[in-house]
Order: sequence, then C-alpha cells, then structure tokens
Amino acid sequence: MIRIGDYNTLNVARSTSVGLFLDDGAGTEILLPNKYVPEGIKRNEPIKVFCYLDHDERPIATTLNPFVIRDGFAFLKVAEVNTIGAFLNWGLEKQLLVPFGEQQTRMELGLSYVIHCYLDEKTFRLVGSAKIDKFIKKKEANYQINEEVQLLIGRKTDLGWEAIINNTHKGLLFFSDVLWPIAIGDAFAGFIKIIREDGKIDLSMAPTGAKLLDISARKVLGALTSAGGFLALHDKSSPEEVRDKLRMSKKSFKKGIGILYKQRKIELSDSGIRLKT
Repeated sequence: MIRIGDYNTLNVARSTSVGLFLDDGAGTEILLPNKYVPEGIKRNEPIKVFCYLDHDERPIATTLNPFVIRDGFAFLKVAEVNTIGAFLNWGLEKQLLVPFGEQQTRMELGLSYVIHCYLDEKTFRLVGSAKIDKFIKKKEANYQINEEVQLLIGRKTDLGWEAIINNTHKGLLFFSDVLWPIAIGDAFAGFIKIIREDGKIDLSMAPTGAKLLDISARKVLGALTSAGGFLALHDKSSPEEVRDKLRMSKKSFKKGIGILYKQRKIELSDSGIRLKT
C-alpha cells in the first residue's frame, strides 16, 4: 500500500511518455514524472520516492525531499495567502495548505510558523495545522533520563522554551538550561532531563552530568553534542569564528575546552575538537 505524505520504496513497473509508473507490489501504481526519473533506472528496480497529491489532487511521486512528512512537525514559511488559507513552502511544487480553521492566529505572508502535517480523513488531502497541541501525544512517554532526542522549538513561555520531542511529545527547556541563543523553529539534539510524576518532561541541551561543569564547558559540550560530536574550532580559531559558531568569547572557549580536555571528554586536533566515545 502506498502511503501518501511519506516516503515509499516502490518498483519500476513500466515506462510511458510522461514518466515511470511505480508499483507497490499489491497492484497499486503511481506516476513518477519524467523530470524526477533518475538516469539509467531500469524496470523492476526499486526506488525511494515521496508520494503526495498534485495540483489536481492525483497521487504522484517525486524524488524531491519535502521539509516535513505526514505526521511530522516543521517550521515553514508562508508563500501565499488567499481566501481559503495560507500556503506554506515545504520544498515541493505544490505548496502545503493551512486552512484558516487550523491557524492559531491569522498567518502572514513571508512569516514562518511551526506546523503539523497530517492527512485529512474527510478530503484525503495533506494539510498543515498550527494548532500543534492537538497532535501531541498525551500518553505516558517512554524515555530514559539523559536519552538523546530530537527537539523542535515551538514557543516561548514564562519559564522557558516549549519543544516538540521526536515528533511525538512536548517538553520544556527552562531558561536556566539554555546554553546558546535559540528561537522558535530551531531544531537540534537535546536530552531528557526529568520526567515528572504528572508526565511533564524537562529537557536539557547537554547530558545531565554536564551540569556539574563550568558554564563555558557546558556550552562547548552542548554545541559539540548538537553538531554530532565534532566542531571545526581549535586554539588557533579567530575570536570572530568562535563567537559566530558558539556565541561565546575566545577566552571562555579556551577555558571550556581546557576543562573538558582535563576530564577526558574531548580530543584535540589541528582540525578541531571531538567528543570522546
């Protein structure tokens, strides 16, 4: 079965003048237009494509990668507003509609919003919604303390930043746990700090043990973690480079890596710093 609004791995069934028809193995076919057909692909060869509805609401495949898939969240920019709603750029030819009824406040042209993409069961169309709370799972979260998760910053509160966790749950990153400047729409790796008795989740930008470190070391460690374990910064990096990448002074950076090096948390090289595994 072809899942609309998601990636599907399908087989090339036949070639036509307009493109390839791909088969799901159960008799359902979908068109991959010529402009997306990879050079040299053969019949019965598998191909990974994104499937959605074109301007005429017909199922169609593409090799383009959208900014969000079905049941996911993303920070998207409004490309058009008309009488039925706002149309957001999600990386495909046909823009993603957010009907007026799914907007928290009236969306404005050129501004970006955190939205959820879902399949409307009544119209069978992919649409977006800025009313993200109704798509957050309310069931108990099965996370471990210090577990690394993917965060999308949703909104700013009096206590800190609300974030969507792994496209599933919602948590709070308290201002006291913010290690570098962030804004709505930022996406990065974070960590589960606490799961409270009422089910609410506190988040952190660095592993809990890192809280014992000096703030400069915590900031470097958090940035390293978010960057996948490596930063192209070192002792000879310019103050401007350090400030642009870490929002901290060269002096604080050197202090931070000194602490982390002494605690054997990082390795130093001419190309940068790397987390020890």
